[in-house]
Amino acid sequence: MKIGILSRNQGLYSTQRLFEAGEKLGHEMHIIDPLRCYMTIATQNPTVHYRGRELKDFDAIIPRIGASITFYGTAVVRQFEMMGVYSVNESVAISRSRDKLRSLQLLARRGIGLPVTGFAHSTKYTQDLIELVGGAPLVVKLLEGTQGIGVVLAETNQAAESVIEAFRGLKEQILVQEFIQEAKGADIRCFVIGDKVVAAMKRQGKQGEFRSNLHRGGSASIAKLTPEERSTAARAARIMGLNVAGVDLLRSNHGPVVMEVNSSPGLEGIESATQKDLASAIINYVSKQARPGKTRTRGKG
Repeated sequence: MKIGILSRNQGLYSTQRLFEAGEKLGHEMHIIDPLRCYMTIATQNPTVHYRGRELKDFDAIIPRIGASITFYGTAVVRQFEMMGVYSVNESVAISRSRDKLRSLQLLARRGIGLPVTGFAHSTKYTQDLIELVGGAPLVVKLLEGTQGIGVVLAETNQAAESVIEAFRGLKEQILVQEFIQEAKGADIRCFVIGDKVVAAMKRQGKQGEFRSNLHRGGSASIAKLTPEERSTAARAARIMGLNVAGVDLLRSNHGPVVMEVNSSPGLEGIESATQKDLASAIINYVSKQARPGKTRTRGKG
């Protein structure tokens, strides 16, 4: 098969692992920078061009679209879909998962456990918003934040009010969420391929840090999931319409709650923690699923 990996940086661990795994399994692999693609949008013959040549005869693409290029990156994925190329994660599903508010609303509608979350435009009723999510301590998150950036723990109601007003003063859109204290700075990253959780790791924040992101100095170890956690992660990915996803869970007193569903989950931390070859698993999934024109998004909304 001829498979394209849409990635801005061919030196990234995840990109390299997918490329090497694909070649090892006998596929023709190409790394394509989505920002260097340009397109002709036409009814009869939509095309994608890259560095002066037309990209033809691809059987499948694996989007690795960073948050900062979601708009253009998903436009490129959508163009491949118009050409009948199979995308392991489709443009609608990627856009859906990148919108934190939209994704939480979709998950809540389908009964997935979530932290109590507040959202508002005006700062006039900030104190009421804080009370609605259970009061301090609480977490304030930028809608556009990634890798723990733009996530603040406010330990008092006064601090929460100040942080919310500061973010809104900068015209930033924010979410306010209950703080799951019993998680003790740890979360579970579940790696989903198809309808199955194929690997899971526990990420523990460093001393004094409530965010567990590995980019912020957190540590990773293999995690054993309960049946409820496994089911929750698989359902969350399916609701988003993602075939490959990283689902982040917190262990709360009332069961697993979903923090985020990631459409381009990194491979380095979880492959190291679990010693599983997830890159090959993704390539094998793509090779079994890819058919011309097979680009129907599974989720809704």
